[in-house]
Amino acid sequence: MQLARSTHSLLLRAPARQLLFPGRQFFAQARPSPNWENQVDLQVVRGTAREEVMVLEKRVGFLGAGQMAEALARGFLSKGVVSHISVSDPSDSRKDLFRNFGCIPRSSNAEVVSNSDIVFLAVKPDTIAKVLQEPQTQTALKEDRPITIVSIAAGLSVDQLLSAVGSRNARMVRVMPNTPCLVGETASAMCLGGTAGPEDESYVHTLFSAVGKIFTVEEKLMSAVTGLSGSGPAYVFMMIEALADGGVRAGLPRPMAQTLAAQTVYGGAKMVLESGQHPGQLKDNVTSPGGTTITAVHELEKAGMRAAFMNAVIAASNKADEMGKPK
Repeated sequence: MQLARSTHSLLLRAPARQLLFPGRQFFAQARPSPNWENQVDLQVVRGTAREEVMVLEKRVGFLGAGQMAEALARGFLSKGVVSHISVSDPSDSRKDLFRNFGCIPRSSNAEVVSNSDIVFLAVKPDTIAKVLQEPQTQTALKEDRPITIVSIAAGLSVDQLLSAVGSRNARMVRVMPNTPCLVGETASAMCLGGTAGPEDESYVHTLFSAVGKIFTVEEKLMSAVTGLSGSGPAYVFMMIEALADGGVRAGLPRPMAQTLAAQTVYGGAKMVLESGQHPGQLKDNVTSPGGTTITAVHELEKAGMRAAFMNAVIAASNKADEMGKPK
């Protein structure tokens, strides 16, 4: 949802105002931000739940129309953070799919760049240089206007990305998302490079906050992010599978066991995020003296569960470092 500029001006004069729309109540509040002329915060009230939506008056483009690009584009549009998304891809069927949910297919990468303020590099890492160094794309990238370039390619450093663009002055943002982006619950991190500054950081934060959570880190920590949240969904899927297997071994039907396991992980994660309590405290809250849970926890400790997860994160982080080194 976007507000007219007259309403925007009104909001800037008044710290908080109530806007009435049919069937809903909205509280809109302007906040200081690096891009205050182009965005406004909307706190949408539905009953007791309050959801914050920030609208960016920016055009977004995707070079590549794969699953991650689709998940991001659908999320941005469904949350209303942007209204104009362009996409390019060699596959006509993928472009048609994007058209069906509100995007504008373009005939070339250069056309996407020329019609975007924020450009996502959503192609495979080994094709990014080829895509960016197309003569027409190079011309579009050198247009006299600010373009924020966002890479979601795994393993490519900021230096490698700037080299592919052909300019150290590009406004480059490197993002490590993860696959729960497909259901609007990504856990991501970004780092800035080239001439990217607070304004670019604000744009990317707004976009990714619409589909999950994002943090800004130094680039040296991006491999750690890859090892934890980038690869982390696989660890969680394995845990759900193992819990479900345990339920089946104890006599539960497979479909019920899998649903109970997945819902248990989901509920536990939600408690950590919403309660503010340390996971250890939440664990202690359900481990009664001499009870079933502490007996199970003892078995997990004997099996080295904590060390196994820690070692997995470190191993994946080291591999990410290795992959990021120039060949």
